[in-house]
Amino acid sequence: MRPDLLRPLLGTLGLLIGFSLYALTGRLAEPWQSAAIGGLFALLGLSAWVYARGERWIQVLGALLLIYGLLRVFVLR
Repeated sequence: MRPDLLRPLLGTLGLLIGFSLYALTGRLAEPWQSAAIGGLFALLGLSAWVYARGERWIQVLGALLLIYGLLRVFVLR
């Protein structure tokens, strides 16, 4: 079995992008800050659910992140 060397690089790059976006949304005014952070969580959950390809625990994690993101956008402040 050949190791996939691109996967750790993409994971590290994704973490850097995620932390940068989270820091940038922290500078927004309050109604937009919660909505933007919730949207980021929802997008992360949706992408994890789509990327999982049959790995049930990642799909469950993606669904939980999606639900939390939507709750943060519409309910939690």
